[in-house]
Amino acid sequence: RNGDGRAVLRSSVREFLCSEAMHYLGIPTSRAASLVVSNDDVWRDQFYNGNIKKERGAIVLRLAKSWFRIGSLEILAHAGELDLLRRLLDFIIQEHFPSIAMNDSNKYLEFFSTVVSETANLIALWMSVGFAHGVCNTDNFSLLSITIDYGPFGFMESYDPNFVPNTSDDERRYKIGNQANVGLFNLSKLLQALKPLLDPRQKQLASQILEGYGEHYYIRFTELFKTKLGLLGENEDDNYLIAFLLKVSLLK
Repeated sequence: RNGDGRAVLRSSVREFLCSEAMHYLGIPTSRAASLVVSNDDVWRDQFYNGNIKKERGAIVLRLAKSWFRIGSLEILAHAGELDLLRRLLDFIIQEHFPSIAMNDSNKYLEFFSTVVSETANLIALWMSVGFAHGVCNTDNFSLLSITIDYGPFGFMESYDPNFVPNTSDDERRYKIGNQANVGLFNLSKLLQALKPLLDPRQKQLASQILEGYGEHYYIRFTELFKTKLGLLGENEDDNYLIAFLLKVSLLK
């Protein structure tokens, strides 16, 4: 796609600051350990309006428990590398999912269930602070459900479900109001990658788990907004109030 793979100082500073902000907001994220400025010149069209300017390059050293993504499994399944897929999955589960027993015949099902619920939780947390990732493809979704690969992200100033921080996203695929749906799409791709390792019963159960994603997300989203509003207990009008206040913000 004619990309040079480089980052400019401007975007690197944004990434450093945002990953630290997300951490202190209590949102699972990779963190920036250092920022190194490069002497190499990088040419960028910052606003995609044909005005290309020379900028200074930079490198951010990012830290996370793991950089395995949904795409890490997807590519192996697509290539038919099932033995390698199984070995990688076993490694990921053993290293990062200690609650799952390696001798459990349903370990891949348990893994999928955990990723589904934690992904729903992560996106609900994004929405609770008005964070739009900008590029929510399967290669940018962590299997540990942490925020990775900060790029053209943004925070909404006021509520707008059509907010898009990525100026190259002409189709608004990754608009903030679509993040939960894109999460479901990515998890369906994860299930597709896992299916060659599941028996017929497990495949059926995995499909049911995926169907529960929306409820997981909705419950967590509601909990977070009720906390922000100081609402106690359960009231059938809580969800109406949340939706009403978001709509008022949109009208403003």
